[in-house]
Amino acid sequence: MSRVEGIGLRSPRGPVLLAMMLATAVVAVDTTVLATAVPSIVGELGGFESFPWLFSAYLLASAATVPVYSKLADTIGRKPLLVFGLAVFLAGSVLCAFAWDMTSLIAFRAVQGLGAGAIQPLSVTIIGDIYSIAERAKVQAYTSSVWAVSSVLGPTIGGIFAQLGAWRGIFFATVPLSIAAVVLVLLRYHERLTPRRHRIDFAGSALVTAGLALLILGLLEGGRAWAWISPTGIGVFAVAAVLLVAFALVERKAAEPVLPPALFRSRSFVSTMLVMLSVGAGLIGLTAFVPSYLQVGAGVLPIVAGAALATQSIGWPLASALSGRVYLRRGFAFTMTLGAALVLLGTAVLAIVAPFPSPWIVAPLCLVIGFGFGFVSVPGIVAVQSSVPWDERAVATGSLIFARSLGQAAGAAVLGAVANAVIFAHGGDETDPETFVAASGAVFLGAAAIALVLFIAVLTLPRDRRPGGGDDPDQAVAGT
Repeated sequence: MSRVEGIGLRSPRGPVLLAMMLATAVVAVDTTVLATAVPSIVGELGGFESFPWLFSAYLLASAATVPVYSKLADTIGRKPLLVFGLAVFLAGSVLCAFAWDMTSLIAFRAVQGLGAGAIQPLSVTIIGDIYSIAERAKVQAYTSSVWAVSSVLGPTIGGIFAQLGAWRGIFFATVPLSIAAVVLVLLRYHERLTPRRHRIDFAGSALVTAGLALLILGLLEGGRAWAWISPTGIGVFAVAAVLLVAFALVERKAAEPVLPPALFRSRSFVSTMLVMLSVGAGLIGLTAFVPSYLQVGAGVLPIVAGAALATQSIGWPLASALSGRVYLRRGFAFTMTLGAALVLLGTAVLAIVAPFPSPWIVAPLCLVIGFGFGFVSVPGIVAVQSSVPWDERAVATGSLIFARSLGQAAGAAVLGAVANAVIFAHGGDETDPETFVAASGAVFLGAAAIALVLFIAVLTLPRDRRPGGGDDPDQAVAGT
């Protein structure tokens, strides 16, 4: 078989950036649009006990396939994999709209996840390919703003379709975005590639996908579908561990490993992986609990609770845009340390004031935390992208995105277990304001502990890295 090695791009950057923003919007809108329509979906299809799998199946399929897609993108190029991912996502969306029961809808959500597993890492990787280090923070802020807008539009669109009794329409919301992204990628994104022989690591791909799928499954369903300490719970994690150990052994001998072992000998890469794991865990602690905390604890309307949380989505892209100026002057490590300190400060104060639920308190704290995440995430990705060659950039970027997804799964499991334990200790009534405020306070304290881990992880980064402002050697971009 032939291998291709990227030696540059000849693409007008404006249309390519637009394509990447559209691709990001496909995933972002789908992630936020479904939650508000769940009652309508359950009302028509039934299967209330299974509806959490609408989210779990998607996350499982998307996260577990990221490493394989990323490696293939470094092998055969970004373009065919991104088009494939968008096409699979589009097919899954249409299938979801015609689902006949909860089981079929869950299966089609998994199809969407298989597409998202390619879209998320490759859109970020392509931006890293065509923009210089000095430009990437501002450009990544554009894609972060897509998530911010989607966090507002998604639930609104879902609520409108649910109110009209037409929940199936929410799955068509991403269809025009998917089609537009595919057209732009096909027409305006051009890779210049050099053919080379290669050997695909089929064994490693199968082992890492199966092992990660079981690991995420155990995190998502532990304490819900089965007890943590049970034959099923222990068995899932044990099999996942065996598969991942086997994967590590296979990778040591593979000619072209899915995850090159050399990456994990880099202190910067390993530290940034831990950072992204912490970001994912801390992020889910806020997004999953803040709205309910305000609705149940303070008695505010859902739109008010959502607006308080949305300040986080505003702070993130703003900080992402500003982070470029900071890391060009002071370095990646300084910028990420500043961000981690903001996250730690915001979550610690949130835990302290938890007994006094108020959107006027929560909103500015979420803004501070969003700024912190923006100063951590984008510089972390840019730092890793700038430290690896073209043919390892997708793998490195995908690994960071996977780490964040794994952190979200782990954070949801751990913080959810903490909340349930507190609710049970207070009598088991999650609708009681005092009980839910106590549970939320415990979750916010857990988020502060995760933020402390994030801060420590950032401190382990090399302190002497300061990027230059020029283009990377492998970039050759024409047009704007």
